[in-house]
Amino acid sequence: MKICGVELTGNDAVVCLLQLEQQHFNLPDCRVRKLTLPKEHSREDLQHFQATFAKLMSDYGIDKVAIKERALKGKFAGGAIGFKLEAAIQLISGVDVQILSQKDIKLALSENRLPVTFSETGLKGFQEAAFTAAYVAQVLD
Repeated sequence: MKICGVELTGNDAVVCLLQLEQQHFNLPDCRVRKLTLPKEHSREDLQHFQATFAKLMSDYGIDKVAIKERALKGKFAGGAIGFKLEAAIQLISGVDVQILSQKDIKLALSENRLPVTFSETGLKGFQEAAFTAAYVAQVLD
């Protein structure tokens, strides 16, 4: 199963692909690490983001998208643009989207430790939360 982990930060959707084949995890190459929506975006920009994300999922044969949930209020609350990005992803037809709360992620990681340290993955530092979301979705499936 191929999963795309997503962390929404500001106006970016940071992505990480993770595939489980014969009980081994694989990090397939991906042509993008993040998709960005302009801060002063129009309806067309949002539609372009959605179409680009859908094409990416289609091109890589993604079975599920796992999005790390953002807080609704408090110090680490998500912004309005992030919630628009989340809605745009959730509304893509034919894409199975799962929202993972921080509580679910912590519980899953305590029961299923990561098989490698993040630094050994070769991913960029800003992709760590997306990688973790993909891994947790994989072990919960």
